[in-house]
Amino acid sequence: MDSVKILILTLGMAVVTYIPRAIPAVLVDKMKFGTKTEKFLNLIPYTAMSALIFPGVFTVDAEKPVIGIIGGLVAGILAWRKCPVMICVLAAIAADFLLYCFI
Repeated sequence: MDSVKILILTLGMAVVTYIPRAIPAVLVDKMKFGTKTEKFLNLIPYTAMSALIFPGVFTVDAEKPVIGIIGGLVAGILAWRKCPVMICVLAAIAADFLLYCFI
């Protein structure tokens, strides 16, 4: 395959991937949802965060599993208090780092 065909193929894949991601971002602001649906949509980032963090809680260190559990608890408590996702993740990392330094 020559380089022009590869470039066209790559651009086509980029467009096809971008369109399904861009449409909801553009249309969601114009749509009106009920209060339950709005609450559900606001909780999606926290559910995604928990799905990403939970497996790592138990596999962080086989010799010191309490470090992962405490980091998960810090992230969980901050998420429950509705802190931004990035704050939850950074606080959990900071808690794990401090525990590694002092335990």
